[in-house]
Amino acid sequence: MSQDAHLREEPVARIELLKGHFLHVVRDTVRLPSGQEATREYVLHPGAVMVIGLLDDGQVIMERQFRHPMRSVIVEFPAGKLDPGEGSLACAQRELAEETGYRATEWAFAGRLAPTIAYSDEIIDIWFARGLSQGERRLDEGEFLDVFNATPDEVSGWCRDGSIIDCKTLVGALWLQNVLSGVWSLDWTGRMPADVAR
Repeated sequence: MSQDAHLREEPVARIELLKGHFLHVVRDTVRLPSGQEATREYVLHPGAVMVIGLLDDGQVIMERQFRHPMRSVIVEFPAGKLDPGEGSLACAQRELAEETGYRATEWAFAGRLAPTIAYSDEIIDIWFARGLSQGERRLDEGEFLDVFNATPDEVSGWCRDGSIIDCKTLVGALWLQNVLSGVWSLDWTGRMPADVAR
């Protein structure tokens, strides 16, 4: 947007700091709107998805997983990172099936969130799934998590009392609340709007 020109930083150079199995960290030199230069260190991320699975009885699918950086078991909606060349919907379908065993007949793209804008370019696509049937899970090697069902009221309560602190799940709970109340609508065609498709 042209009205943002006084805020924009222009890239000048990039140095790779770390390329690990999971993290890719770079340091960019940028030209500030003032003309001076500064550095920005951040994590490059391929993107991810989160799935809000709606069961026929009105409950949603949740997970409990130990997250090492937090040194705690965290309550979350199912989610996962895009594989190279993988589309967002394909990733959502794969992650839901692998982590929970559920498959869905209908999918709706809800929106996107950028969970850590100060130090990562990660974007998480939010998907809703319904028409669920349960099959067998196929967890990744070294992946351990519990799958359970909860009512939307329980999820809302856990957000309020601090039992849920994961930002993508907090945003997912906001979407769930607004969709169920009829304030926000979903397009159940399984398509992403052209202006947000990767």
